Parts: sequence; C-alpha cells; structure tokens
Amino acid sequence: MKPEDDQELWDLLGRVAGPEVSPFFARNVLRQIREAPEASRFEQVRRWISLRRLIPATALAAAVIVSIIAVHHPVVQRPSEKEPDVVAKIDPQDFEVVADLDDLLASDEVSLWDEKPTL
Repeated sequence: MKPEDDQELWDLLGRVAGPEVSPFFARNVLRQIREAPEASRFEQVRRWISLRRLIPATALAAAVIVSIIAVHHPVVQRPSEKEPDVVAKIDPQDFEVVADLDDLLASDEVSLWDEKPTL
C-alpha cells in the first residue's frame, strides 16, 4: 500500500508511538532461561508418554502384531472336492462291520438311559 492511497491512515500510523523495549531486554530473557529448572529425566519421559502419543503408538503396535499373525498363520484351506470322504475310503467288504458298529453305538446310547442306577 502506498502512502498516497490512504493518507489519513498513514498519518494516524505516524502519530502512534512504537513499542519501547527495555535496554536490558536480552539480559532479562537470558536470565529467565538460565533460572528455569531443567526437567528431570522422569519428567521428560512422562511428557513424551502422553495420551496424544500413546494411543496412536498402541494402535500401530496392534496393527503390526495382527499383520505378523496373519502372515505366519495363513487361513485354513477347505479340503478339496477331489479328496474322497472317509466313507468312500472304506472297502465294500467292511460295510457290514460299519453297519454293525452303528447299531451297537445306537443300542449303547439307548441302554445307557434305560439302566436303573444302583445305590
């Protein structure tokens, strides 16, 4: 902005007193810095571990752990359809034995509930 654009503003700004700084300003600032107690090691660690930093760090650690587990333990694959069932692996000669075992298991379950307890 040129002084010719708004002469009243420049006149007003020219009349305002500028900020006055003490001649000992630099010395006073340095004294305040020297007198400030140096934070202990515990205080520095406590300031670093704040919720603002702790929550994202925890989320990052959890994501890393989950990704490591996912990489080392792949998803269990379903058995392929080409693999025959257990029943299909039984020889035709053994069908009688399997049928007898089924009958035996069924009768065992029924007789278990029919028996009277002896005291």
